[in-house]
Parts: sequence; C-alpha cells; structure tokens
Amino acid sequence: MLLRNRTEAGRELAARLAGRQREGRLTDPVVLALPRGGVPVAVEIATALGAPLDVLVVRKIGAPFNPELGVGAVAGDGPPLYDQRTLAMLDLTEDRLGPTVARERTELHRREDLYRGGRPLPDVHGRTVVLVDDGLATGVTARAALRSARGLEPAELIMAVPVCSREAAELVGAEADDLVWLHQPRPFSSVGQWYLDFDQVGDDEVIRILSAAREPRGDAAGDGSADDGGRVE
Repeated sequence: MLLRNRTEAGRELAARLAGRQREGRLTDPVVLALPRGGVPVAVEIATALGAPLDVLVVRKIGAPFNPELGVGAVAGDGPPLYDQRTLAMLDLTEDRLGPTVARERTELHRREDLYRGGRPLPDVHGRTVVLVDDGLATGVTARAALRSARGLEPAELIMAVPVCSREAAELVGAEADDLVWLHQPRPFSSVGQWYLDFDQVGDDEVIRILSAAREPRGDAAGDGSADDGGRVE
C-alpha cells in the first residue's frame, strides 16, 4: 500500500468527508491544516466541501541532543504537550526543555504571521472543524493541535489523515470527536514510507495554496463516496 502523493491522499479523504456533508453530518465546516505537510492534503478537502481553509501552526519540541526526535509539541499560546513515556525513556524533565519550548513558540508565531499575514484564525465557534495532517506517527503534534482547536469551541472536531500508526490512532482518537483515516499499516515506522512522493513542502507552497484558497469560488462540493473508512470514535 502506497499513496501517490499528498494531493491524491487529500482527494481520497475529501471523498469520504463529502459523503458526510451530503448526509448533513457536517455543520458549516472549516478546514484547518497542520503546516507544512498537511496543507496540500487539506486544500483538496476544503475544495470538496466548499469550506474555508486555514492553518493551525504546531511546533514539535525536540530532544536537546537530537532536535529531530520529538518529545512533545506546542500549539497557539497553550501549554506544551509532552509524550511522557518518551521523556521518561530519555531521562528528560519538562523544566530542562523550557528553552526549547520558548524557541519553538517564537518560531510558531513567526510562521503564523508568515502564513496568515496578520489575519486571525477564522471563527469556528459552533462549526465543524476538520483538522488535517499528512500522517500520524506518534500523534503528539496532532494532539496538541486538537487541544488548541478545542479551545475555539467548535461544534465538532474531526481529525483527518491519510495514514497513521495504530498507537497514534488510539491517542489522537481520544482527543478528537472523530478520526478519519485511509490506511493504518502495520508495522509502522514513519509517515513518509507510505508515500511514493513525500517531498518537503516549502513555505512558498503553503502561502500559494492559502492565497489561492482565499480567492472567491463557486460551489466546489465534491461527489465522493459516503464510506466512512476506518475511524476511532
């Protein structure tokens, strides 16, 4: 099982969510992508649902000795979320990670300004929020994003991803009202291994997609299948 690219993955997810929309199961939906990789996936969903597209910026908190090794995540102005099991395995404390959290929060706000140009997040109160990423390995960044989005008081909070690990599905499914996924392969080592094309998404592409999504358009609702696929409720 391999996904061709993020665009194709987004179209498959869009078909499933469009089926729910036709059944009246989505309330005035808003699509929020986790940049950068979630944006090309999310734009396909937003187009199919005729919904606004924006980003919810999340930053990974890396281990001091290996920044690529995520031990937590931070979103918005909320407290950081840590993978306590990983902290224990690495003999790390939250206090020791304070400087890293401060740097990542600064970068988070820089990217929010870069992607939104000073625009606030859309008002999602009482609406269905579809939070989108290109995959879940540990799920810690998605969980931080879900907690941040929950504070905006949506009517329903759906997490949609093309591929996820079983462990991440269990953790993220406990935070979301619904988790929609296409594939849950086992064993699972990384998100990228399940894509034929998993090139890095740059800031320029994110800005281009968001700018194009803000342009007026007609009814772009898709006609996908009503099949719900795998999900945790």
